[in-house]
Amino acid sequence: MTSAPSAFRILLGVHRRQIWRAVLAIRDQSRLLTGLIGFFMIGYAALSFALFRTGLRFIGSFPGLGSVLTERLMFLLFAFLFFMLFFSNLVISYTNFFRHRETQFLMTMPIPFQTIFTFKCLESTLLASWAFLYLIAPLLAAYGLAHKVDWDFYFITVVLLTLFIFLPAFGAAWCAIHLARFLDRRRFQLLIVASSAALIIGAIFWLKPEPLSDDMLETRVLAVLDRLLEKTQFAQFPWLPSYWLSSGVLQWAEGARSTAAFFLLILLSNVLFFGFWTFTGTGQLFYAATSEVQSRGSALARWDGLRRWRERRAKFDFGARGIESLLVLFPWMSGDVRALVAKDIRMFWRDTAQWGQTLVLFGLLGVYVINLRHFSQQLTNPFWVHLVSYLNLGACSLNLATLTTRFVFPQFSLEGKRVWIIGLAPIGLPRVVQIKYRLATFASLGITITLMAVSCSMLKMSPDKTAFFLAAVSVMTLTLNAMALGLGTLYPNFKEDNPSKIVSGFGGTFCLILSFLYIVASVVLLATGSPWLRGMADHPWWTATAWAAQIALSICLGWIPYRLGMRKVAHFEL
Repeated sequence: MTSAPSAFRILLGVHRRQIWRAVLAIRDQSRLLTGLIGFFMIGYAALSFALFRTGLRFIGSFPGLGSVLTERLMFLLFAFLFFMLFFSNLVISYTNFFRHRETQFLMTMPIPFQTIFTFKCLESTLLASWAFLYLIAPLLAAYGLAHKVDWDFYFITVVLLTLFIFLPAFGAAWCAIHLARFLDRRRFQLLIVASSAALIIGAIFWLKPEPLSDDMLETRVLAVLDRLLEKTQFAQFPWLPSYWLSSGVLQWAEGARSTAAFFLLILLSNVLFFGFWTFTGTGQLFYAATSEVQSRGSALARWDGLRRWRERRAKFDFGARGIESLLVLFPWMSGDVRALVAKDIRMFWRDTAQWGQTLVLFGLLGVYVINLRHFSQQLTNPFWVHLVSYLNLGACSLNLATLTTRFVFPQFSLEGKRVWIIGLAPIGLPRVVQIKYRLATFASLGITITLMAVSCSMLKMSPDKTAFFLAAVSVMTLTLNAMALGLGTLYPNFKEDNPSKIVSGFGGTFCLILSFLYIVASVVLLATGSPWLRGMADHPWWTATAWAAQIALSICLGWIPYRLGMRKVAHFEL
């Protein structure tokens, strides 16, 4: 007589079937688009592998310094990835544990709380770590090929990476539980914002370049290398899990198998210890934290103004407060537009996962902008100045594509099953989509224009070049927002309330791929038709052709998806 399957096995089986059916649904929607997504993923892996291999060969060509630089870059990369994984796991775990409808449903079922927590913890780990594994695999493959390692290097590397991703996941799960128990949503938000601001300020001072004196100019390479090794010494702190991973990979590649096995056993022992602690002793803590989050009153219930709030509610006399008081400063906004904008801003602020990932993205942008100062000090050749300026345009545009895909694409889907209410309202769905596009474009323009202006100032560009790049990024902002919102309307997902899962679907993946292809094509067209390129002053027709092609491409990829989306919502079945 066979025993009944455990609750954990049932949950795994259900989600495995759901994922497989979602894959089949994507394939059945359009085999052409599915093939395009597969081609893009394979192409990215091949291209990144070639770039990493070329870069490792270039670094290794420095006599006496190549191995030192490669080793330090590996330590530094995995150290930053460890902290990014921890923060990403913290945001996703907090949302998955306490803000997801599936978790609330499972808590009412006859399933042990420990089983629910274990399953949701593994799900959060997978959601937070799959991109890390996909991005890091080409680098490790290129490193192994450059050092001509044996076949067992790749097997050991997979084992090390698998063990490594669990440590930040376990730590983030414990932090999410304790934050949920002792901090309400507002305090949690303020804590995350303050911590992120402190990290950015610390990075600014830590990465602040020191001026090189005249006697150091002759030995600039050695001085810069000395400073690089000094500033990145923290990545070799022996208590960091990233240090164990990097040491294991490097030692196995160099043939020191016993030392690599030592670091492998360190990772394994820590994963087993913290994994056993997490998967056996957190059930009651998880239940207490969930109960605390679900039963916690609003901020108004803890303030002295509760009596006045009740009186205003009885009279239905609510004046403009908070966001509404700020939107009143824009008199050209009508009442319906103001109400919809206030609703979208509040939904964004209440979703910890969305603005939490925004902080991660802006933290990386801050580090990028800070380090642009080093390029302006070293670039003297016009070719490299031209190349870096357009690479900067590509970097700012890729950041914009990440923002639009992650935050603009799911805007229509986030209305959820309540979309019929808006559809029956006098404002109508087409006007709702128009307002969302204007709001997203206004916010994106503020971010991208500021970022481009600061980066151009860091690179010491002339005013005419700065104006050109500001105009280029403005056109790309209009296009990418229209593309994201149009595709989000064409491929909605009203069953999910988690933006990460909405973006992970077919429409979000297609939007990301199309955005990247558009950015690459636009940057190439603008760079090859640049009037500041040597010899292009004699061929103004080529510059005009390149700019016209870029504008035509922007209109096609922005206007067409937006118009198709507007046509769909105009005949949307409620």
